[in-house]
Amino acid sequence: MKTIVFFLEEPSAREMLEGVLPRMLPENIQIRYLVFQGKQDLEKNLKKRLHGWRLPDSVFVVMRDQDSGDCEAIKAKLTDLCHEAGREGVLVRVACRELESFYLGDLAAVEQGLGIRGLARQQQKRKFREPDTLSHPAEELYRLTGNIYDKVVGSRAIAPYLNLEANRSKSFRVLLSGIVNLAGG
Repeated sequence: MKTIVFFLEEPSAREMLEGVLPRMLPENIQIRYLVFQGKQDLEKNLKKRLHGWRLPDSVFVVMRDQDSGDCEAIKAKLTDLCHEAGREGVLVRVACRELESFYLGDLAAVEQGLGIRGLARQQQKRKFREPDTLSHPAEELYRLTGNIYDKVVGSRAIAPYLNLEANRSKSFRVLLSGIVNLAGG
C-alpha cells in the first residue's frame, strides 16, 4: 500500500489536508502527517526525518507558507534539503503567502464552514479573484470574518467545503494536482 507522508509547517495545514484528501484520493492510499512547530523547525529537522523514514512504498510532500520570502528560493532550499537526505522526487509546495490564501480562494467554503452569511458574494471583489497575490491573507481572513477565524479550528471547519476544482488560489490547485500525481492518478 502506498503511503503519502506530509511534512508540514503547522497544525492548520494538517487540518486542511484532513478535510480535503479523503475527497480526492483513493481509499488504498495511506496518509501520514509530520507536523512541525513552524518553518524553522521544519527546515531544521526535515533532512533527518526524511533520511530516517523507513516505511516502504512511501512518497513525500513538503509544504510550507511563503510568508514574505521568495517563493523560488524557499522551494529551492527545501528541495536541496530533500536531496541531502537522499530523497528524490519529493513534492515540494509553497503556499503563496499563507495557507489562508486557499480559503480566500473559496469564500463559499468559508461561509459554509464558519456559518457566516454573505461571504461568498465577496469572491467577485478584485482582491479575492487572485488571493495568492494578497500580502497578508490570514489578516484579511480575520478581518473578513470579524475575527471569528482561528487557524486550526477554522481550517478544520472550512476544509471539508473547499471546492477542489474551482478554487481561486493557484497554489492550492497546484498542490492538489501534485498530490494526485504522487498518488498515481
